[in-house]
Amino acid sequence: MKVLVTGGAGYIGSTTAKALEEAGHTPIILDSLLSGPRVFVKDRIFYEGDIADRDLVARVVEEHPDIDCTIHMAARIVVPESMEQPYEYYRDNVAKSLELFDQLVTLGKPNVLFSSSASLYAMVEDFEVTEESPLDPASPYARTKRVMEMVLTDMAAATDLQAIILRYFNPIGSDPDLESGIYVREPSHVLGQLVMAAQGLKDAFTITGVEHPTRDGTGIRDYIHVWDLAKAHVVAVEQFDDVLQKAAAPSTIINVGTGDGVTVRELVNAFENVFGEKVPVREAPPRPGDAVGAFANVDKARDMLGWTSESTVEDAIASALAWSRKRKSILGYD
Repeated sequence: MKVLVTGGAGYIGSTTAKALEEAGHTPIILDSLLSGPRVFVKDRIFYEGDIADRDLVARVVEEHPDIDCTIHMAARIVVPESMEQPYEYYRDNVAKSLELFDQLVTLGKPNVLFSSSASLYAMVEDFEVTEESPLDPASPYARTKRVMEMVLTDMAAATDLQAIILRYFNPIGSDPDLESGIYVREPSHVLGQLVMAAQGLKDAFTITGVEHPTRDGTGIRDYIHVWDLAKAHVVAVEQFDDVLQKAAAPSTIINVGTGDGVTVRELVNAFENVFGEKVPVREAPPRPGDAVGAFANVDKARDMLGWTSESTVEDAIASALAWSRKRKSILGYD
């Protein structure tokens, strides 16, 4: 099976491309390289360009008429940046995706697996959210994901488009062979910040928000190993028609997480246990757009995909630390 992967040079995209290959499929990468590094593409079939370039998308399909599905991952993803640059986020995440979806339908390639986000969820009392839980996206980034979910649902109802929407929780870790991982120089997410503090690249790890209504006052997240997340995409692609048949609808939404909530303080403790040393920690108010958090009810992923996560938080932390020691040899910088 050939699968078009937009954003396939990115962290999750490159890991998913590898998981597709290991399952016997051929990923076709479309990426503008706005953020993802070219080295992560490796020797895969690659088109450098914009997802809104209809002529380019048409050329990809003309040269690979046996593409069965598109995994749409290309997006801007940094929450604080989205608060400062809402136009760029709505342009790239929404307007350009609209052009891609319409062109895929026009070209007779209507199957779309979409990367959405658990940042859409409103806070609920026990922090466990199902796909039907209330939504309250707190940042322009999260709202672009919600808009695209609505776009896909509406287009699926009105056109030939079919969509499986995966709501990611919090991917951490790296490719198991350490060929790709977090590539930004200073990652904004919590584990990347912890790794930098552990390596002495930052003087301390900052816990942003310590008065949340959680068991220890810090935010709660569902941290999933990126390799487990990548394998969820493979299963969804392989069972695309069956999943929608089970859903009895042309589109459906599925949580992809571990089913366990971990607070920031708990993550710090787990990190220190794996790392073997204490990490300097300080506290600060929440950042603009930060959510208290949630963890996934994963019943639907198990029932619809036959998929569950396999790795522990400690496994993911260990792989992130291993990648941090290797990444300079691949990327050329720490």
